[in-house]
Amino acid sequence: MKISLLVLAAGMGSRYGGLKQMDPVGPSGETVLDYSVHDALAAGFDRVFFVIRRDFEQEFRSVVVSRYVGKIDIGIVYQELADLPGGFVLPQGRERPWGTGHAIWCARNQIREPFLVVNADDFYGRTAFSLMAGCLRQETPEQRPLFLMVAYLLNNTLSEHGAVSRGICELTAQERMTSVEECTGIRRGKDGAITGMDTTGMVRTLHGQEMVSMNFWGFTPPVFPLLGDLFTSFLGNGGIDSATPEFYIPSAVTTMVHSGAAEVRILKSDGQWFGVTYREDRDAVIAAIAAMVEQKIYSTPLAMPPL
Repeated sequence: MKISLLVLAAGMGSRYGGLKQMDPVGPSGETVLDYSVHDALAAGFDRVFFVIRRDFEQEFRSVVVSRYVGKIDIGIVYQELADLPGGFVLPQGRERPWGTGHAIWCARNQIREPFLVVNADDFYGRTAFSLMAGCLRQETPEQRPLFLMVAYLLNNTLSEHGAVSRGICELTAQERMTSVEECTGIRRGKDGAITGMDTTGMVRTLHGQEMVSMNFWGFTPPVFPLLGDLFTSFLGNGGIDSATPEFYIPSAVTTMVHSGAAEVRILKSDGQWFGVTYREDRDAVIAAIAAMVEQKIYSTPLAMPPL
């Protein structure tokens, strides 16, 4: 069974005023995205799709796609504001993207196999890709779709340079997800205590062993009609008339679980997640990757495994 990687890259230009996510973090100029593509290929993924916006397609092809020509099988998915379910028309003034749920839905006409979704600018580690690849290739006898998510220990996803937002996962004894609750302003105080704010605005004390979502999702094609239905509901309940609300994948999947439309199996990772939430985080990412190169986890320069 073939499996694909879907990289959410439509926000690369807007968040940093250019493709700054392509800043080198490896000793030979490798980017965070290079390590994700490398780890996916090493785990056995067959193809890589990038979700981008048309307005920076030329720059993306020049800066990103050119690095992988002849090394991997690449597909391009466009996340366009006007790509809406039947009956809806893009309102004037809407410039903000529709969110990660919409970005995945935009791949509905290209992906026909199980696939992994990742953020373009996050470092997940090779263990996560191996866990996901093995499970995506398994036949699932469940009567309803069984999706997957690799979750990380909260302790392994914090920044030393400021507060972060994380999706706190609730799961059953059988490691099935029941919900993902967004918690904002999470930081570790000088006394070592971790606090954050829940969706009701209440301050919550956390112990660091919570499993959190970092947008590392495994899906099968039945997710597309489910997302289409939920996106239609989102638009019909005021989303089409507002300039800011977004259709996020964690809340969409939580709705699927609560309605009984799908199940989500949690795959636990004790690995370290790295991301550049703050500019100061970049030095920590560089140091961490340098240590992994020294331990021979990665080569330098980074060599892409053959297809």
